Amino acid sequence: MSSPRHVFITGGTGYLGRHLIPVLAKRGHLIRALVRPGSEKKLPSGVISILGDPLDKSSYADRVRPSDTFIHLVGVSRPSPAKADQFRQIDRVSAMLAIEAAVESDISHFVYLSVAHPAPVMKAYISVRTECEDFLCSSGLNTTIVRPWYVLGPGHGWPQVLLPIYWVCELLPATREGARRLGLVTIDQMVGTLTWAVENPQGLEEGNSSVRVLEVPQIR
Repeated sequence: MSSPRHVFITGGTGYLGRHLIPVLAKRGHLIRALVRPGSEKKLPSGVISILGDPLDKSSYADRVRPSDTFIHLVGVSRPSPAKADQFRQIDRVSAMLAIEAAVESDISHFVYLSVAHPAPVMKAYISVRTECEDFLCSSGLNTTIVRPWYVLGPGHGWPQVLLPIYWVCELLPATREGARRLGLVTIDQMVGTLTWAVENPQGLEEGNSSVRVLEVPQIR
């Protein structure tokens, strides 16, 4: 493992964050987690809680330092086509502000949780995440973009009934690429991927900004 990173994380008490933070902490990384007042009790011991609002950059931007890595996990829970307005008001706004705060704080590596695309459904969700990806890529930040489709885990297991369909589609040449790109991943695979991204920042050794995209096949 590389030397411990100083990590600033948003969305740390959400579905992915509450599984990721304990793993990063156990591996020796120093973590500052942005949480709303009252949610700091949800963080493991040893994690520094930063009280603020991801939709208000002024509430936390001056406390991103001395972090070198920024992980942005904020997003509307249980996305559905009916939540298009929330995607723009929460997912988009929080990501744009996080990127701005990271640039202002001279962050070395930004890890962004996006979504697999293109896809025949969830167009508003994908559109917002793509817009945020574009803004991040133009920011000059050294970047890792992680693109899962659906993450299986506690309370998020219903798509397992679709696994036989995925297996068939992955065998057929006409549907293989789409089935792999929009395949299901597990919470453990996501935590492993995000941890690997933190510990293997892209391009830092060369001193040049670069963008790395991890799709479902890489997450698996």
